[in-house]
Amino acid sequence: MKERILTILLLILGCCYVRAVENASAILPADSVTLSMRVDSTAVSDTMNLWAPNPSRATWLAVIVPGLGQIYNRSYWKLPIVYGAFMGCAYAITWNARMYNDYKEAYRDILLDSELSSDPTRSYNAILPPGYTIESMGGRSQYTSTLNSRQSRYRRYRDLSIAATVAVYILSIIDAYVDAQLFDFDISPDLSINVQPQLNYDPWRETKNAEIKLALTF
Repeated sequence: MKERILTILLLILGCCYVRAVENASAILPADSVTLSMRVDSTAVSDTMNLWAPNPSRATWLAVIVPGLGQIYNRSYWKLPIVYGAFMGCAYAITWNARMYNDYKEAYRDILLDSELSSDPTRSYNAILPPGYTIESMGGRSQYTSTLNSRQSRYRRYRDLSIAATVAVYILSIIDAYVDAQLFDFDISPDLSINVQPQLNYDPWRETKNAEIKLALTF
């Protein structure tokens, strides 16, 4: 009788032990997954905080599309400056090119016409300021010289506008590279310069000299 009771107790203890092990194994994977998710989220957060632009990539992006290097560097406030400069240069090129073509056509037509035409739509008449005539401009010879000088002026302005556009393009590339290169440059207020007087004594020559010491702390 005692042996049966002991056997039953052992069976009950064994079942309890197996049940406890099953519960522990069922809980363990969930905890491990939660821990893994926390570690991964922390790593992602640290990676985002340590992000820094690649100077080479910023340069090539600025070469391909002006302003794209500034977007890559997250310097969004520079975009109005970059695109505003390009729009201003484009307007200058268009305006000066149109004026150059108008004066070039008027100069060519006045040279080709043996007699001046009274047609107001003729190029050298249409380009006259309101209320002016060829006679009031100094006559045909003087007016022809004026047309020639103005076509040369606007051609020069057009070429300068094109050069300014190229300069803006190159500056946008340089800015993207320098901005990416100096992204993590320390500009904290800990930088300071101290100027201190210093007196030196040479015991061998028994001479004294004074100097100013400049110390840079960062």
